[in-house]
Amino acid sequence: MRLRNYFNRMKSKDIRPHRKPLNKIAWSVVGAFIGIYVMSIFSNSFSVKDSFFLLGSFGASAVLIYGAPEVHFSQPRNLIGGHVLSAFISVFLVKSLGGFLSLELLCSLSVALSVLVMHLTLTMHPPGGATALLYVIGSEHIQSLGWLYPFTPIALGVFIMLAIALIVNNMSNNTKRHYPLYWY
Repeated sequence: MRLRNYFNRMKSKDIRPHRKPLNKIAWSVVGAFIGIYVMSIFSNSFSVKDSFFLLGSFGASAVLIYGAPEVHFSQPRNLIGGHVLSAFISVFLVKSLGGFLSLELLCSLSVALSVLVMHLTLTMHPPGGATALLYVIGSEHIQSLGWLYPFTPIALGVFIMLAIALIVNNMSNNTKRHYPLYWY
C-alpha cells in the first residue's frame, strides 16, 4: 500500500502548458543572445583561457531572466542573491574545509548550503547552485580568485545580465511582458 502511494505521486497531476506565443519566444531569444554575447565579449577582454565571465550558471540564468522573466526565480533579488550568496558559500567552504574534506563532500556541501541559504533569504535562483559548484571544481585560475570570486566574475556578471534583462524585457509592446515584477 505504501509503495503504491509512493508511485501514485509520480502520476501526472496536470496537463502540460501550451507553447508561448511566438513574439514572447522571439523576445526570449533576443535577450538570451544579447546577454550571452555581451558576456562573451566581456569575458574575452579579460581572459580567453578560462572564459572568465562566461560561466555555465550564467547560461542557466539567461534562460530564466530572458525566457521566463515573470517567474520568481528570475527576479533581480533572486538573480543577484542566488549567485552572490552561493559564491560566498563555496569560497568559504574551499578556504576553510578544502584541506580536510574530499572534493565530493565539498561539492555536495556547497550546493546543499547554497540551497539552504537561498531558501532562508528568499533568493532562490537555481543557477546559484551551479555558481557554488563551479568554484569548488574550478580551475586553479578560478580558485586563485578566492574572496574576489563573489564580486568578479559573479556579481559583475550578474549586474551585466540584469542590465540587459531590464532593457530587452521592457522593449516589447506587450503590457504583460515587463521586468521586474519586484526588486526586493
